[in-house]
Amino acid sequence: MSSQPDHLAATRPGSDRLRRLAGRVAAGAVPALAAVLMSGCAVKGADNANVIAGKKYFVQKCGACHTLARAETKGIVGPNLDEAFRASLREGLERSTVRSVVEGQVENPNRGGVMPKNLAKGSTLEDIAAYVSQVADLPGKDTGLLATAVEAPGSGKPAVESAGKLSIPASPSGQLAYATNKASATAGAVTIEMPNMSGVAHNIAIEEGEHGASGTGTVLGHSEFVTNGAAKVSLTLKPGTYTFFCQAPGHRAAGMYGTLVVK
Repeated sequence: MSSQPDHLAATRPGSDRLRRLAGRVAAGAVPALAAVLMSGCAVKGADNANVIAGKKYFVQKCGACHTLARAETKGIVGPNLDEAFRASLREGLERSTVRSVVEGQVENPNRGGVMPKNLAKGSTLEDIAAYVSQVADLPGKDTGLLATAVEAPGSGKPAVESAGKLSIPASPSGQLAYATNKASATAGAVTIEMPNMSGVAHNIAIEEGEHGASGTGTVLGHSEFVTNGAAKVSLTLKPGTYTFFCQAPGHRAAGMYGTLVVK
């Protein structure tokens, strides 16, 4: 389901394919699995699937490509997983069947599609599928241990420039976010570095003004894209407010941006 080598992805129309596969599973194409425990504090289900680890793995491996509300991921390469399962769940599809569908999608990616082979397997795949099956199209937010399994996007401490250098890392968890959405610097020459160890290609660009998820300001400079490493952009900035963001398609709209205040 993804254009990135380390992420769960499916070709379009992904939602239709998921529903067709769900129908085959529900009809008995594969054995039904035990239902996942629904408590927000539950770590393991009856078959030892670990939904806490599953959420972490999902965000890391799948979140850049898929939207899943409870995981706070907003990827757009593959189908929105809440929408993909919504109709079937409301028609009575068991969540254990959703889990089988997710496992089947990863184990047998569509030929010619963009989802990589061997994205996840063994207990890692079981954990991912268990988490997705538990939360797909489920209103509200994760609670208990699930609520703190992954740091909220952009919630790190504000980045502060020192001696003309400012570090704004990409989220190491694989989220479409920077580690922080706030930064500050003094006016003058500054080199902005973006460490990125997520495995997802990101860069960092600087735009005049504060424009949020959809930019309308002048882009003053941008770094190269990196997947694992560090990218840099050097600028001379006047006092004012700026937006930093990733220029990869869909990343800014998904939340990969923040505000830089220069004094």
